[in-house]
Amino acid sequence: MNTLRDHFLLSMPQLDDPHFADSLTYLCEHGEQGALGLIVNQPLELTLGELLDQMDLPSCYGRHAHAPIYRGGPVHQERGFVLHTGAAQWKSSLAVTPLISLTTSVDILEALAEGEGPSQFLIALGCAGWQPNQLEQELIDNTWLTCPAWPEVLFDLPPAQRRKAAAQSLGVNLDLLTGQAGHA
Repeated sequence: MNTLRDHFLLSMPQLDDPHFADSLTYLCEHGEQGALGLIVNQPLELTLGELLDQMDLPSCYGRHAHAPIYRGGPVHQERGFVLHTGAAQWKSSLAVTPLISLTTSVDILEALAEGEGPSQFLIALGCAGWQPNQLEQELIDNTWLTCPAWPEVLFDLPPAQRRKAAAQSLGVNLDLLTGQAGHA
């Protein structure tokens, strides 16, 4: 089976699910057991500083205080997911690539609260999940475009520019896509 791990899913215009409309999802895992990803272009009205305060984590987070928290997807919305650069060195981490890891344990938030931790990160509440063969069927149904991911889109671009940048890597102009299919 081919994997789409470390790929972006760009929602197509006909995708009217409110959780995924106009979304860019980064796939952290994809295999026979299904797929797991994070929506990376939909920031919430919540910052890291506010989140740490809600969690009663003492902090001197300074430079990270205004980092946005993202709506990662409709599954496990009460859980936090930290996508970051660097090794999977935290209590509950998954190495997605040699350069990118996903961590779900609070120790990474404690490190960020102390001004330590990974240099680049994206924190999401909730994730996107697919059962075995569900994503494959959605791809057949033309629900998503896919392309290889790269860290600059995840960590350097403003959220509003991420989906467009991923589409441009495919030579696609999102403004010209339609949700209607034609038949010849």
